[in-house]
Amino acid sequence: MTPVTAKTAAARLGRTAVTIRQWARRYGARVVGRAGREVVYDFDDLATIEGCIWRCEQVPTTPAERDRLREALARASA
Repeated sequence: MTPVTAKTAAARLGRTAVTIRQWARRYGARVVGRAGREVVYDFDDLATIEGCIWRCEQVPTTPAERDRLREALARASA
C-alpha cells in the first residue's frame, strides 16, 4: 500500500486530481486517512482502477476484489 493524495496520484497516473477524486468516489477507492484537509488514498487501488479503465474492463466493485485482480495479474506476468 502506497499512500497518496489525489494530486500526487494524478501526477503519477497522468490524470487530473479531479478525475482521481471522481474515481475514488465512484469506485469506492481505499481511503488510508487524511493529511490535513486532503484525503489520502491507496495508490495501488487507484492504479488498478486506472488500469481497468485503460483496458476497457469493468472495474471491480470493492478494494478487496481489486486486490485479488492485482494479484492475479502479477501471477500471470511472472
